[in-house]
Amino acid sequence: MLVRRCPWRSIQLRLHQLWRPRQIHTREAIHDKRWPGWQVIIGIEVHAQIKSRRKLFSESFTSRPGETPNTTVSAFDSAFPGTLPTLNPKCVELAVRTALALNSKVHYHSAFDRKHYFYSDLPAGYQITQRYSPLASGGYIKLSKGDVSVGITQIQLEQDTAKSTFDGLRRTSLIDLNRAGSGLMEIVSEPDMRSPEEAAHYVRTLQAVLRCVGSSDGNMEQGSFRCDVNVSVNKHGQPHGTRCEIKNLNSVKFMMIAITSEVFRHIELLESGRSVPQDTRGFDENKAETFKLRSKADSPDYRYMPDPNIPPLLISEEYLETIRKTMPDLPDATLARLLNLGLSERDADVLMAVDSGREVGFDGELGKDAVTYFDSLAQQRDPRVVVNWMTHELIGQLTARKETFSDNPVSVEQLGELIDMVQDSKITGTSGKLLLKHIIANRSSSAPSVLAQELSLEAVSEDDNTSTRAWCVEAIEALPDEAEAVRRGNLRVLNKLVGKVMQLSRGRADAQNARVVLEDVLRR
Repeated sequence: MLVRRCPWRSIQLRLHQLWRPRQIHTREAIHDKRWPGWQVIIGIEVHAQIKSRRKLFSESFTSRPGETPNTTVSAFDSAFPGTLPTLNPKCVELAVRTALALNSKVHYHSAFDRKHYFYSDLPAGYQITQRYSPLASGGYIKLSKGDVSVGITQIQLEQDTAKSTFDGLRRTSLIDLNRAGSGLMEIVSEPDMRSPEEAAHYVRTLQAVLRCVGSSDGNMEQGSFRCDVNVSVNKHGQPHGTRCEIKNLNSVKFMMIAITSEVFRHIELLESGRSVPQDTRGFDENKAETFKLRSKADSPDYRYMPDPNIPPLLISEEYLETIRKTMPDLPDATLARLLNLGLSERDADVLMAVDSGREVGFDGELGKDAVTYFDSLAQQRDPRVVVNWMTHELIGQLTARKETFSDNPVSVEQLGELIDMVQDSKITGTSGKLLLKHIIANRSSSAPSVLAQELSLEAVSEDDNTSTRAWCVEAIEALPDEAEAVRRGNLRVLNKLVGKVMQLSRGRADAQNARVVLEDVLRR
């Protein structure tokens, strides 16, 4: 059960959070050919938008991409005087799911602070966050490559800002308040990564975890998953160097380029005898290099203070246990289960990566993703046959039509019956592909057995050689040069004749039987 009370937090608790000792994480030295003799230290702060229908402290709906600006805004979102916040319990639930998935300790007591700074996209002049008393702390996430674990410092709830867009023609900034007040999770990692590739792997793994538990769609392109990367460089065996922060990276590819650029900049400064100033930097995608936003001396004094309008957030063990019981399988467990079914690692990765993020519903409603579809389809069927039809045929045809898996019109029952018909030789594999294409193109809800009859796609039995022989004779007449080459002993050309038979029969003929009949006809 989630409980909220109003007593002020104690000064002792605040001081403990402020001055708690920080654990220094050490790893065995990694030697990178790109910067020999140097060690790179990377930590990442991720801001993930919570996939809730409503905002963190108001009844306004969260906006979607392409929505008309300034249409999903409440009086509280736009900071009208006298308005008060009301905490959205769904945002808390999704953040707790995330914390449990990341092996973090969810605090029974957490509190909200005001972080003050002036910017045009922050209507109130402060952001509500949990800097000193976060929802959860500690934890880790394991990376599948290199047996690396990245520690989690803390997970906190906070508000998102509005979106500002610069109009070059009018030389003015336009403010869209739709995003203002949307719920965010700030997930702060320990400085445990040692290369741009490890950082990229951490971000992708974290995205998969958030999507799996339904707390965020992790869409970097649309801005619902943003990274601030901290980078420092030092000689092997020496203390860590000065840290610089690169803000608002919204692509894994650009994040790797930004880290690499920043590492070389640090090394160039240090090798020339200069020190690295502690800067906050941006990233220029066109120049593939970072640029200075502000120095430490220019950093604003955020003047954190307890938010007087929001009581502390108290979470009970019963509430945590309820969420634990409803947690879905995490990506590692899903991958292990798929591999145990006999799938290759490549096929399992394809299933888990299909439409990543699009299947995440609002408020923790897990969508019908490819893995769920596969699980239903593979019941009492060969999982390897099922995954082959899904990844090569179904997903392949959807991709060719520039459609996503969420647009899939083929029901589990339809594809299941189609696979069974192919396995029972009621239709050929070629006819099965044509039938699947027809269902997708026409959005048909008819049973494949009915469609096979209507489209004359039922397989010709091996006993019915009359039709097959007629198609073989027609194929030989259509390709006389190839037929003569086969008669001379070039059996590789026979495949072309078989293909012609399959074309003439519209996939109804059995390829192996057609080969036998062709050889018989050509011998005469």
